[in-house]
Amino acid sequence: MIRGSVNEDWEGIIPLVVFGAGGTRQEMQAVVDTGFTGQLTLPPRIVNSLGLTWLGTEEGVLADGSVEVFQVYSTSVIWDGETRLVEVDAIDADPLVGMKLLSRHLLQIDVFPGGNVTIAPLP
Repeated sequence: MIRGSVNEDWEGIIPLVVFGAGGTRQEMQAVVDTGFTGQLTLPPRIVNSLGLTWLGTEEGVLADGSVEVFQVYSTSVIWDGETRLVEVDAIDADPLVGMKLLSRHLLQIDVFPGGNVTIAPLP
């Protein structure tokens, strides 16, 4: 089970460990974003510092309906105690965990600042 909390901006935040080239790793906080259908976003500065493997580009539709082209990378994260290979969209924003990373999990959020966020695998 993954445990986090709701911050003062009313965002569900969870801890995340991301691996880079040569076994480097970086611990960070990520926002759970149910409006993001991908797996994970990271700022380009983190992508570069970890030396992630570039996969290519893809188009994505933002919340305002505009379309952008994103650089896509591959990396591993620790997800519910296991190492999991994920695709990362490089976006100049806080790290986001999307719906594809949440697939086959139950997400519960106590929606108030300081509330609990829990993510548990479905049977």
